[in-house]
Amino acid sequence: MKHNKKRNTAFIYETLSRELTKAIVDKDSKRKAKIVSLVKEHFNAGSVLTQELTLYKILLESEDVKPNIAERILQETKFAHAQIDNNAVFSAQSRIIAAINKNLGQATWSNFVPNFKSLASVSAIFNTKMPIKKKVLFEQTIIEKMTSPKDTTEKLKTIDNITYHSFIKKFNSKYTDLLKEQKDLLNRYITSFADEGFELRVYLNEELTRLKMIVAEAKQSTEESLISQKLEGINNYLEEFRKREFTDTDLNKVLQTQELVKELSAND
Repeated sequence: MKHNKKRNTAFIYETLSRELTKAIVDKDSKRKAKIVSLVKEHFNAGSVLTQELTLYKILLESEDVKPNIAERILQETKFAHAQIDNNAVFSAQSRIIAAINKNLGQATWSNFVPNFKSLASVSAIFNTKMPIKKKVLFEQTIIEKMTSPKDTTEKLKTIDNITYHSFIKKFNSKYTDLLKEQKDLLNRYITSFADEGFELRVYLNEELTRLKMIVAEAKQSTEESLISQKLEGINNYLEEFRKREFTDTDLNKVLQTQELVKELSAND
């Protein structure tokens, strides 16, 4: 299927997410500010792009559900999408495409998005001009994904080698080195602009509890005074953070702590 990724709202959002991640990892504050501004402007709570993105997420993030429930979710999602003004979506996409080209550059579109095939499948389902037979096949693919057990990873099947290697070459290798929990944090940090930080706060409440527990256990098991002092400082920071607003500095601190905790766990 020939697919115009720039006209795929979920792909636009995913590629901005990866650009933001790279900017954070590279400590490029100017580029990060530009990306955050674009997300806030075009994916705010009331935007038509956010409405469509929400429907993409419903189909892409539902998993381990019964077949009849998956069918119902698919039909209800298609119905909800039919209520969205396609012309409004097209216009909104045109504005953000132009803004990305102007502020971030054409290279942004070369980001490798691992679940691109699934994004394209959902786009085909929402496309009213798609032939019925092809649409049914795409729907079946999505239903199979929705009914699969949790924590299964989508394996990238063979695609055009030139396109694939071009994506890989241009993809920032630092992003692939991030831990799963770091990616989860960054994803919720990005989406916090659309839901006023609700999911981020819920996630942090659980994640900080996990980090504090591992740091506290490590502190008790070490006899090295300097290391113990450092761990105590981290523990105090995590506890103090709960009392105030989440900042960019906190984001970097938590990312670093997640890396530390991974090391501590690896070394028992």
